[in-house]
Amino acid sequence: MAARSNVPATIPALGSEAGLNRYLAEIKKFPILQPEQEFMLAKRFQEHGDTEAAAQLVTSHLRLVAKIAMGYRGYGLPTSELISEGNIGLMQGVKKFEPDRGFRLATYAMWWIRASIQEYILRSWSLVKMGTTAAQKKLFFNLRRMKSRLDAFEDGDLRPEHVTKIATDLGVAETDVVSMNRRMAMGGDTSLNVPMREDGEGQWQDWLQDDAPLQDK
Repeated sequence: MAARSNVPATIPALGSEAGLNRYLAEIKKFPILQPEQEFMLAKRFQEHGDTEAAAQLVTSHLRLVAKIAMGYRGYGLPTSELISEGNIGLMQGVKKFEPDRGFRLATYAMWWIRASIQEYILRSWSLVKMGTTAAQKKLFFNLRRMKSRLDAFEDGDLRPEHVTKIATDLGVAETDVVSMNRRMAMGGDTSLNVPMREDGEGQWQDWLQDDAPLQDK
């Protein structure tokens, strides 16, 4: 089997938010692939490194990226940037896709698209590299939905019963729910020195891990 080449950048220029409508209109021109077409293109890329085949796989799924990115608009970041990050995830998905497993590229690439967008949001909100990564990511990306379900949109802290419900459903600590709600209410550019808990102990920067090796003194 030939080694796969990198997926070529065949995506229309997105630019700023002003060009978003033009971009969305442009990507609608790319045809949606039939299952047989998708399989053959994926095999050509997998076995022969055919970059033209990879390009068709990418462009036929740009609408999927845009649709997923639109679902993350509530985090206060430019939609064009969310789409750009999602496109990076799509190209990663195409590169790693194995058509012989029997499922469609959209099903597989969806994970890569969402992961890329979510990592970008976490970086933008200064929440990357948190100590309890899985739990905190789950809380961050589900808190607004849970609040909507509970009609918990009052200003300030959540009601105790809402905190308990959210913490139980998401499997996180109640203190983390309170802290995350405050963090998101203040916006993504809030200082990492803001206290995390009611007792004033602990700061957001304390959640960040330093992965660099210790230096000898």
